[in-house]
Amino acid sequence: MNIDFNQLRTQLSVAGKLRAAINYGNPVLAQRGPNGEAQGVSVALASDLARRMGVELEVVPFEAAGAVVDAAAQDAWDIGFLAIDPKRAEEVSFTTPYVLIEGTYLVREDGPYHEIGQLDAAGVRIAVGKGAAYDLYLSRSLQHAELLRAPTSAEAVDLFLEQGLDAAAGVRQPLEAAARMHAGLKVLPGHFTAIRQAMVVPGAKAQALPWVQAYLEAQKASGFVAQALRDSGQGADLVAP
Repeated sequence: MNIDFNQLRTQLSVAGKLRAAINYGNPVLAQRGPNGEAQGVSVALASDLARRMGVELEVVPFEAAGAVVDAAAQDAWDIGFLAIDPKRAEEVSFTTPYVLIEGTYLVREDGPYHEIGQLDAAGVRIAVGKGAAYDLYLSRSLQHAELLRAPTSAEAVDLFLEQGLDAAAGVRQPLEAAARMHAGLKVLPGHFTAIRQAMVVPGAKAQALPWVQAYLEAQKASGFVAQALRDSGQGADLVAP
């Protein structure tokens, strides 16, 4: 599919700007640089897309994915980056995934949990970031364990530590970073879900989705996504097929 960036500019941008919702709650995709500047694979994609459209990029920062979804109907952003989930599809339209990330658990090394499946048991309490992809997934899939929600994914780790919970659920990479920072913690092998990260547009701008989809697939095929992951300290093996 040939991408008509002029048409995309008409459908997607506002007043000569592409407003990109950047979620800092997932450090695999977005980070703040040494001077507070936005960086990461999602920022690289948004910046390149704005350049091709011939408009200015405006970063609209968020600290949690749930807040991005909540703002979708408020005309607060034009393009975003979220994990695919059927509940979120009520508010936004998804491309195919560009990154696959494991959702897993952070536990105590001296605790009784060694496998993912052991956590779904009566009396088990798990910290999650409210509205995160793994919160939505675990809310549907867990049969016995209890979820305790923190405002953000980072605060879920704090909640786990402060209240002596059994586990914190989250994206593998930041959980592994937390385990390195706090003695006596470990991340379980395997995953309870493979989180599919996609580009999104608000429901009101769904007509732009085919162009965004074509753009994303071209950037995956060209190696742009893999290089942007490497540039931000992530593994290029995270690129979705």
